[in-house]
Amino acid sequence: MTTYKEAGVDVAAGEEMVDRIKPLVRKTFTPGVLTDIGAFGAFFSVDWKSYNDPVLVSSVDGVGTKLKVAFAMNQHDTVGQDLVNHCVNDIAVCGAKPLFFLDYFSTGKLEQETAVSVVKGFSIACQENGCALIGGETAEMPDIYDAGEYDLAGTIVGVVERESIIDGQRIKAGDALIAFPSSGLHTNGYSLARKVLFSNYSVTDRPGELGGRSVGEALLDVHVSYLSVIETMMSAVDVRGLVHVTGGGIPGNAKRIMPEGLTIDVDYDAWDRPALFSLIQRLGGVPEDDMRSAFNLGIGLIAVVPQADVEQVMTDCADDQPFLIGSVVAT
Repeated sequence: MTTYKEAGVDVAAGEEMVDRIKPLVRKTFTPGVLTDIGAFGAFFSVDWKSYNDPVLVSSVDGVGTKLKVAFAMNQHDTVGQDLVNHCVNDIAVCGAKPLFFLDYFSTGKLEQETAVSVVKGFSIACQENGCALIGGETAEMPDIYDAGEYDLAGTIVGVVERESIIDGQRIKAGDALIAFPSSGLHTNGYSLARKVLFSNYSVTDRPGELGGRSVGEALLDVHVSYLSVIETMMSAVDVRGLVHVTGGGIPGNAKRIMPEGLTIDVDYDAWDRPALFSLIQRLGGVPEDDMRSAFNLGIGLIAVVPQADVEQVMTDCADDQPFLIGSVVAT
């Protein structure tokens, strides 16, 4: 006789994990949440009377091979925060406010402490962003993942008034590009970063360029959520476009919102790149074009606003350290 547990799937452990994460998940609940975790479907009620013409906005993403660094460091709460913040940013740059988040956690053998740490990260970021963690899936799949490894995916759903949608259609030549700093690589470019850095260092090594921090610590810096600064700008100035700088770098993401006949003119000397990027480029001899297409280079968000609104943004968002990097030009 062969049991399911002997085949590699421990149903009882999964049920115990759900019980352990319930307090973490409940901390994220907002008034719209109608069900506890564990139901077949998650119910969320939206107060539609608060909106004139609401539009739902959704996005799904993962954190890529940043997970490999988490495995090596045995630190798992930060990647949960990364996933939520990345997904929140993807809809926030459309003008949307997040409502709820769902996660997918898959692994070869369920290690409860690891899984609980990941969910703790989800919970922290959901609370910070004011969105509810209303459901998810934990999949135990023997023979798919190496021991100690797992994968993550997340889905975010938010809402925006139709008249407040930010899609770049109103961008004009001459508009200013205002940048906001990233915390590091965020969740993109890790395949290149790992190939270069781990050919020279271990996760615990502390290169002088990193100011006493280890390579692993620098690579696990949490992806910044820009929801708050976006909301500040939207309430005060004419935000014509927003760019979440992810895979593809500044040029690859900016072109997503540029109207036909327009492009960006970026002064790459307008800011000092964080030391981590310079270290990667120097050690790997990485061409500048690859640096610009693989990494955010220290910029996580770009706002496109009229030149007349630049001073207002600089004043209202001073704590978020905005700086000018260029303008929109005709092609």
